[in-house]
Amino acid sequence: MTTRLRNAVTLVAIGIMCWVIAGVIAIAVGADAKVIWTCAMGAALGLVGIRYTIRRDRRSGI
Repeated sequence: MTTRLRNAVTLVAIGIMCWVIAGVIAIAVGADAKVIWTCAMGAALGLVGIRYTIRRDRRSGI
């Protein structure tokens, strides 16, 4: 893993953690389903972003 790849994956992972934390807080305060789904989709897209970043690095190098 190159340093740039680690930095990119770390950045996306931090974003995923933020979405998960926001989702847990939203559930705890009884937020609307729209807010909870937004947090869930943000975390899911982050996982897609990690996969995309790793595949992109393998193909060309970041």
